[in-house]
Amino acid sequence: MVPRYSRPEMEKIWSVESRFRIWFEIEASAAEAMASLGQVPETAVRKIREKGEKAVAAIGPADLARIEAIEAETRHDVIAFLTWLGEAIGPESRFLHLGLTSSDVLDTALGVQLARAADLLLADLDGLLAALKARAFEHKYTLTIGRSHGIHAEPTTFGLKLAGHHAEFARNRARLLAARAEIAVGAVSGAVGTFAHLDPRIEAHVSARLGLVPETVSTQVIPRDRHAVFFSMLAVIAAGIERLAIEVRHLQRSEVREAEEFFHAGQKGSSAMPHKRNPVLSENLTGLARIVRAAVIPALENVPLWHERDISHSSVERVIAPDATIALDFALVRAAGLVERLTVYPARMLENLESLGGVVHSGEVLLALTRAGILREDAYGIVQRNAMATWEALGKPGAKTFREHLEADPEVAGRVPKAALDAAMDPALHLSALDHLFTRAFGEPGPALAAAA
Repeated sequence: MVPRYSRPEMEKIWSVESRFRIWFEIEASAAEAMASLGQVPETAVRKIREKGEKAVAAIGPADLARIEAIEAETRHDVIAFLTWLGEAIGPESRFLHLGLTSSDVLDTALGVQLARAADLLLADLDGLLAALKARAFEHKYTLTIGRSHGIHAEPTTFGLKLAGHHAEFARNRARLLAARAEIAVGAVSGAVGTFAHLDPRIEAHVSARLGLVPETVSTQVIPRDRHAVFFSMLAVIAAGIERLAIEVRHLQRSEVREAEEFFHAGQKGSSAMPHKRNPVLSENLTGLARIVRAAVIPALENVPLWHERDISHSSVERVIAPDATIALDFALVRAAGLVERLTVYPARMLENLESLGGVVHSGEVLLALTRAGILREDAYGIVQRNAMATWEALGKPGAKTFREHLEADPEVAGRVPKAALDAAMDPALHLSALDHLFTRAFGEPGPALAAAA
């Protein structure tokens, strides 16, 4: 991933230095397990640990160049690393990699990296959830228009909109936690997973040292269905980010102007038009979501490898693992910041809510007419024709409101009490279940109406 969209914490997980340190830990832990079983000398393992840790801790440009030079000759990255490590450790290095195959190192290390990446992403989700909860409580009673098909539907509140996004990201957190468990596995089982040259206790020791669990049945590799699930869950989270970003992009449109991204002092929206305030952060989030989702198909295609293993998955994962996790890490942190500093315009929300002359209350008016004894089908026709008359006259001189059309309709006048129409067209009607909904979303109802007023 390009530096522009990389945060240091996540980028570090995928650095070559971090990868080599994990590789060493796998090799050293395996040797220690062998020593505990009496298979290799404990004195040699102590030297491996002492000299090896010193070497990987201080790994620098010269060391990386040496490993690259060895790989240029051997055409094998694990052998190149082991050769360099052997040069640093000395004769005791002959007790490294006994009975292991390269994938024991590569796949176990990938499990460590993905688990660490997941931990960062879980923390990122916590930040976004906190931001959404705070703003949802702030705007629990901020009336706004709900839209379906992009068209005004019925009133809702901006806080409830945000509560819906919070509920989605809470589900996504649970999904990511489950996906982390899918990939936090290790395999130290040998060339085709039969433990022919290894005691299964070695695998158990290595896995425990690295915070993993042993793969149930490995071949030469850890089965890639696990990784497919992980990258699919990253994609679902990215889709949730884009849903949130699209909402902000719509609300910031000039014709809507209900909310907008915070505009910094000195910020410029356009090189040609000084008036512009563009939703650049949410547009950026939309683009990053595409990058993360793009990892899903390659991850799925990695599942059907030939027999006990081929190498077709390797090049894919070297790209999608860092790119997808780095991009999602950046996107989650950016989304949290966007929500925290989002500028909200409650007055404009109310203005838009009533901008169609009151037709958005048609659903409750329909119910009021049926309660007054009018057949539902007849009531629907009455409400619709008055709503359409209101809609078609919008902006014209002398245009009547929906309420005025209804009161002038002979099929309504005298049949539906004024108080019933008052209640039907009161936006506060749509606040009655907020405590219930907020308790379902957050485990608590949040602020009371009196406190918010």
